[in-house]
Amino acid sequence: MARRREAGGGGLEVRGSLWINAGQQSLGGHGRMALLRAVDEQGSITRAAKVFGMSYKAAWEAIDTMNRVAGEPLVERATGGRGGGSTRLTEHGRRLLQRYGQLDAAHQRFVALLSGEAFDLAADFSILKVLNMKTTARNQFHATVSALRAGAVNDEVELTLAGGARLVAIVTRESTEELGLRIQQPALVLIQAAHVLLASELGEARVSARNRLDGRVAAVRPGAVNAEVTLELDQGGQLNAIVTEASVKSLGLVPGARATALIKASDLILAVAA
Repeated sequence: MARRREAGGGGLEVRGSLWINAGQQSLGGHGRMALLRAVDEQGSITRAAKVFGMSYKAAWEAIDTMNRVAGEPLVERATGGRGGGSTRLTEHGRRLLQRYGQLDAAHQRFVALLSGEAFDLAADFSILKVLNMKTTARNQFHATVSALRAGAVNDEVELTLAGGARLVAIVTRESTEELGLRIQQPALVLIQAAHVLLASELGEARVSARNRLDGRVAAVRPGAVNAEVTLELDQGGQLNAIVTEASVKSLGLVPGARATALIKASDLILAVAA
């Protein structure tokens, strides 16, 4: 699937820069942080300015502005010594520089993820997909809230997956309000593999589990007692289930075999972007 649409001879992409503000004043971004790093490495504003390719006056004015805006000095002058003194970062300046580096690395990773998903204009945009959440739940599905049915204590939430399959989740009224659930809202559905029941040759039999997903066994990973079975779902995506080795044998769960996954509505966990 194409991630970007060609426009003006090039692909569309997202770019961004990280800046730090102190109140309404700009403390600095990549350029000023690089200047601080040069001062830390060179021990001199003069040498730092030369390495950085700018005049001493411009370097000093930038540092003076940062010292003033930051509320406490980031750079200080140390007197004495063989060379008559040096310029160095304060402890506060070093911590700020280190934290900026950490934030900038996270910012660049997010921008790269955002750019990878932003310009597939044929698909809906989902911030949850961009965030690529990591959880202990083996199964994650991007979905859209398609219906809400309120109850006295619990609410029923209907979700439509990207491939068109529908799932129903039972959540407390408090959870509905805290998550701010509403129709057409993107949501992430989490299902623990141990909560997925598998059946074979189910046909049109009625079961108490609200959610039924049909598919074909893609892989079976055996263990000492339990096995992990991966289903390739008919409507797209994969679902993992943990079942006993005895169940694998009795149900005939081998690659290529048809199977049905059953999940109780109360076993679905929902997440939304804050």
